[in-house]
Amino acid sequence: MPPVIDVRNLTKTYASGYQALKGIDLQIRRGEIFALLGPNGAGKTTLISIICGIVNASSGTVLADGHDIVHEYRLARSKIGLVPQELSTDAFESVWATVKFSRGLFGKAPDPAYLEKVLRDLSLWDKKDSKIMALSGGMKRRVLIAKALAHEPQILFLDEPTAGVDVELRHDMWQMVRRLRENGTTVILTTHYIEEAEDMADRIGVINHGELILVEDKATLMRKLGKKQLTLQLQSHLDKIPEGLSDYPLELSEDGTTLVYTFDVQAQETGIAALLRRLHEQGIDFRDLHSSESSLEEIFVSLVRQGREARA
Repeated sequence: MPPVIDVRNLTKTYASGYQALKGIDLQIRRGEIFALLGPNGAGKTTLISIICGIVNASSGTVLADGHDIVHEYRLARSKIGLVPQELSTDAFESVWATVKFSRGLFGKAPDPAYLEKVLRDLSLWDKKDSKIMALSGGMKRRVLIAKALAHEPQILFLDEPTAGVDVELRHDMWQMVRRLRENGTTVILTTHYIEEAEDMADRIGVINHGELILVEDKATLMRKLGKKQLTLQLQSHLDKIPEGLSDYPLELSEDGTTLVYTFDVQAQETGIAALLRRLHEQGIDFRDLHSSESSLEEIFVSLVRQGREARA
C-alpha cells in the first residue's frame, strides 16, 4: 500500500539564509499514529506547514494521499486537517458558525449531523452558540480540532495539541485520536510531552537542526536504543569497584551503597547470572535488586545530545 504522506528530498531555506529543512525523506503509512519529536527550532512546524500548503518548500516533492501539494493543491489540501497551536481568527463567531464555515471552505455539502457528532465527541455541543472569544483556553483548543475535522479529512496534523491544556482535555483528546485511527484516519502529531508519544504512537520520527535523525517503529526503537539496568542495593559500603569486577559495565553510587549494571537487551546473554556469581566470589552481598529500562524520553535526549556532539 502506498504511503498516505510521501516526502522526498524536501528542503527549506529562508531569505535570511537559514536552512530550516535539509533533504527530508519521510513516508507515513495510512492509518497510523506518527509522532514527530524534536527540540524547539528543530523544523517540526516548518515540515508540517509545507505539507499543509502554508509554507512553500525550496525544493523536493510532497504527495498527500497521492496528490502533489503544488500541482494538485486543492485535492491535496482536501485530504488534510490541521490543528495549529493557536486560533487567531473567528473570535466573534459562534462555535457552530466557524465549524460550519470550515466545512464549506472545502466545498463539502452541509451535514449538520456529522458536525453535531464532532462537537459532541469534543464536549463542545453545549457551547455551540457561544462566541469563541468567550471560551476558555481549553475549549478554544477543542474548537481548533473541530474545525480541522469539519471536512472529514483522511490525514490529521496535530501541532503541539496538548501544550498548556488541562489533564481532562488531554485525556479526552487522546481518546478521540484513538477513535480517529480506528476509523482509518492517519494522525501525525508533534509534542513535547514525550510520554504521550510513547503511549500513543505507532512510529516515532526524531528531527533536529532540520535533519530527520531517524524514523522507527516505537517498539523497535525502544528495543534497539533502550538500555536495561540492574540496580543492586549493597549490604555494606564500597569505596570503589573491586578489580575482580573491572570487566563489567558497573557504576558505583557516590555514597558507595548502590551498584548499577547496564546490559544490552538484544544480547543473547545479559551477563546477570555471571555477575551475581562474581559478586558472591568477591564477598559482596546485596539486600535488594531491581531492573529498569530506558523511557522514550531518555532515548530522545540521548539522540539529540549525540547530534549536538556530532555537529560540534
